[in-house]
This record gives sequence, C-alpha cells and structure tokens, in this order.
Amino acid sequence: MRIYKIERTQQLPISISEAWAFFSSAENLSRITPPWMKFEVTGELPEHMYPGMVATYRLQPVFGITLKWVTEITHMEENKYFIDEQRHGPYRFWHHQHHFKEIENGVEMTDIVHYALPYAMIGRLAHRINIEKKLNEIFKYRHQKVEEIFKQGK
Repeated sequence: MRIYKIERTQQLPISISEAWAFFSSAENLSRITPPWMKFEVTGELPEHMYPGMVATYRLQPVFGITLKWVTEITHMEENKYFIDEQRHGPYRFWHHQHHFKEIENGVEMTDIVHYALPYAMIGRLAHRINIEKKLNEIFKYRHQKVEEIFKQGK
C-alpha cells in the first residue's frame, strides 16, 4: 500500500480559541470546501467535538459521482489538535491531523494528511492523473476561503 502525504500550514490573525471554535465545528467544513464537491453534512452533529465522534457526509469529489464519507474524531486536545480518520469512504486509508499553535499576532494551523488509495496500481495511476491534483485544489481553495472568512470576520 502506497501512502501519500499532504502538509499545509497557514497563519491567521485570530486567537487560538477562535481558530479552535471554527475548525472543530464539522458544520464549518462545508464553508471551506469547494462548491463543485457538493459537500453536505448528512447526520446530526453534537455542539462540541469529542474523541469517538462520528460525522457523516455526502460529496461528489470526481465525475459527479456521489459518495458517502464517514469520519471519526480519534484524538483531540482542545486548542491544540484533533485527528479525523475515515471509517467509510473513497480512500483505503485517511488520517487527517489538524494542529493549532499560538504565534505572535495570531495562530498557525497545520494540516497533515496521510492517505492511501484502493486498487493498487489503478489507484496509483488515478492518483498521478487526477487525485493528487484534486486534493491540492481542495487545500488551495480551503486556504483562500479561510483567509477570506477571517479577513472579513465571521
């Protein structure tokens, strides 16, 4: 199984508590996901995230094919980090770390994603042709959208 990695860091002029409140809310995920993915939360979500929390979504990542995605928050330390892992969805493996660190004049957020695709050679080919590009587009959109949200205020 080939494991790929994406790592992105972003600095925002907000407090750690503002960053945590925004990014730890699964409801805000749709605000920072590209519209072409037609991302939708499909299950009920609690007011506050906690380890063991399961979230369900529907999305169209490629070719207009609707997929269900189920993630679980496996680890969390408030105002520091949380980890979501795919329990059902398009990847063979998905482990997404969200780290938050106070810095001068704001907060630094780091996303670290390790992921693997199903179907061995076909998955590696799909990654090279389309999936890597799409994931980079998603994170680029997210970066821009987050800057826009916190520049204008929520």
